Amino acid sequence: MVDTQNRADRQGLSVRGLTVSIHGKPIIRGIDLDLVPGKITGLAGESGSGKSMTGLAMLGLLPDGSKTGGEILFDGRNLLECDEREYGKLRGARIAMVFQDPTASLHPMLTIGRQLTDHLRVHTGMSKRDAMAKALETLERVKVPDPATALKKYPHQFSGGQLQRVAIAVAIICEPEILIADEPTTALDVTVQAGVLRLLQQLCDELGIAVVLITHDLGVMSSLAERISVMRGGEIVEEGPRYEVLRRPQHTYTRSLVEALPNHEPFLEGAVESAESRPEVGS
Repeated sequence: MVDTQNRADRQGLSVRGLTVSIHGKPIIRGIDLDLVPGKITGLAGESGSGKSMTGLAMLGLLPDGSKTGGEILFDGRNLLECDEREYGKLRGARIAMVFQDPTASLHPMLTIGRQLTDHLRVHTGMSKRDAMAKALETLERVKVPDPATALKKYPHQFSGGQLQRVAIAVAIICEPEILIADEPTTALDVTVQAGVLRLLQQLCDELGIAVVLITHDLGVMSSLAERISVMRGGEIVEEGPRYEVLRRPQHTYTRSLVEALPNHEPFLEGAVESAESRPEVGS
């Protein structure tokens, strides 16, 4: 559990004029983005808009042949100027990511307990016994059923929703200040999706984490993100409080995303569903 003082000291992250090109092809074209402790920021856009690449840039995980410009400001420094050793200390410890496909981000041959404790011990130097206790506590926090048994299981032994909760546990076990959630509910059915989204909100509130929720679906972030930035072609074409973006979209592309939702009329009229109104759903 993070104490009050630690929460008060938590850092946000600011992106200023970020550009990314790969082998000379522009991918991200000068975007600005602010992540605030205890708040969820939405980053929306279609596939290929550059939103996932933005998340990878924050983690220093861009592919070979990438060139960057601008600034990613965290803890008083520009992360784009960090070398791999410096990034290695931040990645997973203070800035973490929940990837779209947990089956690809978790090691298939290692137990969940091993993956959680190894990750924790690398970054904190914690003893094996204390790390296992922390792993159990973290699985309880993300509401994985029977966490003591879950520690002994392998990734293939979990359902999709449970596995995504495990992936979130791996991401938060070091209690990072920044959490990048990249399409965390894409492969899940609607009921399981709601449970995972509710979990992200609870973790943001309890731990004071600054979260960026990356998704192509404005409906996913309609009850979570306080502010939404909409990306197209590597640029942010619209940004603002979620109610303004969803009720009165100014850009034609944003409006097309809203109108593509199955039940988009409430957004245009302003009746955006709140997180509190969603029913409890198991996953």
